[in-house]
Amino acid sequence: MEIKLHYQEKGEGEPMILLHGNGEDGSYFAHQMDYFSRNYRVIVVDTRGHGQSPRGTAPFTIAQFAEDLHDFMDELDISKAVILGFSDGANIAMKFVLKYPERIKALILNGGNLNPKGVKPITQIPIEIGYRIVSKFASKSAGARKNVEMLGLMVNDPNIEAEELSKITVPTLVISGTKDMIKESHTKEIAKALPNAKLAIIEGSHFIASENPKVFNRVVEQWLSRVQHER
Repeated sequence: MEIKLHYQEKGEGEPMILLHGNGEDGSYFAHQMDYFSRNYRVIVVDTRGHGQSPRGTAPFTIAQFAEDLHDFMDELDISKAVILGFSDGANIAMKFVLKYPERIKALILNGGNLNPKGVKPITQIPIEIGYRIVSKFASKSAGARKNVEMLGLMVNDPNIEAEELSKITVPTLVISGTKDMIKESHTKEIAKALPNAKLAIIEGSHFIASENPKVFNRVVEQWLSRVQHER
């Protein structure tokens, strides 16, 4: 493995890996780590170039982050896990499950998108303008270079076709907020494309796991217990 990802873990039992969003780190899941560690070995990982994980030299793409996750699971000797991804973390999880479906027991996709068109224009247009502006300074400043990479993830990634998801039979919960920055029609498209998915839309913005953790955690937990029961 080219780099070692920083992570924290709590609890015992079946592994549950939490993947944060763009520009964040594992601390986003403070309300989930304690809650789910009662029943799971919860592992919160910082994506490459985020939090305390090094940037390394490999490409800064969603596909590369999915490869990093694969290497990380191998390093921790985790053959299969429940994976909960938020925003870009959900996009990483989708890329990962398309390539390594046998490594996932259950999948929770919170606020993911198949492509930049899935993001509401009020959010996406300023990102694209910002990306174009900082791109001009990337060669002159390390800070601008980092900004270009972060914004680039939201301008150039993740590029997943809805038809690709039809191959995924892993039980999946697709969950988003009523005022999410992802278009509701797009979230529904993801859920519809997955053959074994349940859709949940709960009160709140894109950041429901942080803003409305009681409801978010309960919905996820109830769905997981039903999935475990059906196995």
